[in-house]
Formats: sequence, C-alpha cells, structure tokens
Amino acid sequence: MKIGSEIYLLECQSYDDGSMAIRIAEYAFIVARQFAIWDIGHAVIPMPRFSVIYVKRTDKTPKSTTITFTFPDGQRVDYKSENVILAEFTKEYIVEKRLFPYIPFYVARYEKEIAYGERIEEAVRDLKYFRNEMLRLHKDGELSDDEIIDLMGFVNIIITHITNGNENENEERLVNIMGGTVIETESEKLIQRGVKQGMQQGMQQRKVQMIIELGKEEGLEDTVILARLQEKAGVTLEQAMSCLRKYGKQA
Repeated sequence: MKIGSEIYLLECQSYDDGSMAIRIAEYAFIVARQFAIWDIGHAVIPMPRFSVIYVKRTDKTPKSTTITFTFPDGQRVDYKSENVILAEFTKEYIVEKRLFPYIPFYVARYEKEIAYGERIEEAVRDLKYFRNEMLRLHKDGELSDDEIIDLMGFVNIIITHITNGNENENEERLVNIMGGTVIETESEKLIQRGVKQGMQQGMQQRKVQMIIELGKEEGLEDTVILARLQEKAGVTLEQAMSCLRKYGKQA
C-alpha cells in the first residue's frame, strides 16, 4: 500500500503464529522488488514499512515484531515495527482518529458470544454506535456512498464468518443493525452459484439496498433516492422504482 510517498505492508492476524515474521519478510521482499533501483554492481531495495494488526489478544501477543537479517560478514539488521492490537482501541478512538478500516474487525472481540449464542447486548450497543457515527460522517461528507456501503458490508461479512454461515438469532440481529440481509459465505457462493456473476449480483443488490436505507435514514424524498440509485448503482429509472418499492418499506 502506498500512502503519499511512503510504502506500507499491512498484515492482519487473529491468532498467535510464530511464522508471522517469516511471512512479513517474504511479502516485504516481493513489495520491495517492485520499487528497487539497480545498476551494474549496485542495487537499492527499499523495504516497506510494515504493521501487524492483531484482531484478538492473548497473554503471548507481542507488542512489536522484529525480523533480524544476518549476513555472512557478521552484519545484523533489525527490521522492526510496533504491533497494532485492536483490543486496546476503544470504539470512540477508532472514530475520532478516522480508523475506518478497523471498524469491521472490532466485532471480532465478541466472537465467542456471537458464535455460541451468548448475550450480545454489548456487541449490539457497539455496532449501533458505529452505525450512527458512520451515518453522521456520511452526512457530513467524510464518508462517500461507496465507502459507507463497503464498511457496513464488511462488518456483516465478519459477523457471518464468525458464525461460519450457520444462521442464528445473534447473526440476524447483528447483521440487521448495519442493514441488509445475512451475507452468504464465500464457500456457499461457490457451491450454490457458479460464482462470478452471482457475487456481482449480490454486491449490487446490497449496494442498492444500502443506498435506499441511507436515503430513508436521512429523510430524503423518493425522487432524490431514485436519482442516487441511477447515479451510484447504474440502474435504470424503472429498475430504481422497483427496488425502492421492494426495499423502501424495510428501511
């Protein structure tokens, strides 16, 4: 990932695995090779910054990751970065610092409760907080239509992944907070549809549904929502009217 003039390598991890540093080294060299500069007898390989993001934390979770390169002449070079541990971030901090990509992974801290049908009131409160804040930021122009739709969709994908596609009351309740229906897991899509077209149709349907729900949430007139559907989802006026009739009552 390139942000400004800086190159970053992001690696997400939800469990402790001693091979993480090895994978980072492998990926880093692949990335660095793309930006290498060389001439006869000399090459410069700019290693990217890297960050390991721990979705969950255990007693063994390290505060930093260090990769030490050793060379035949005895040189040792430490390639090091502080780890990002999501469990240390509050929902308020994530919103305040506009760390939007972390929002979908936040729900992973409630994995046990969601997967085993335990009480999920705290997860419900946190998801409602994120939903309301995303709606506010969208209204203020800090999140585009596509960005808020993607974020809400990714949250639901994480929820569905936690339940492994086995629908339960918790899954349905949490998914409905962000809007839309329970999302099929990737394996289900591969089995049930022969996939590319099915995935595209599913994503388009969720996008249309979210545009309508956001419009209703903001109190927009139907004519404005119809115009948004045509512009953002690329549907005809007739298709937009049909979708509004179908999903407008649910919003």
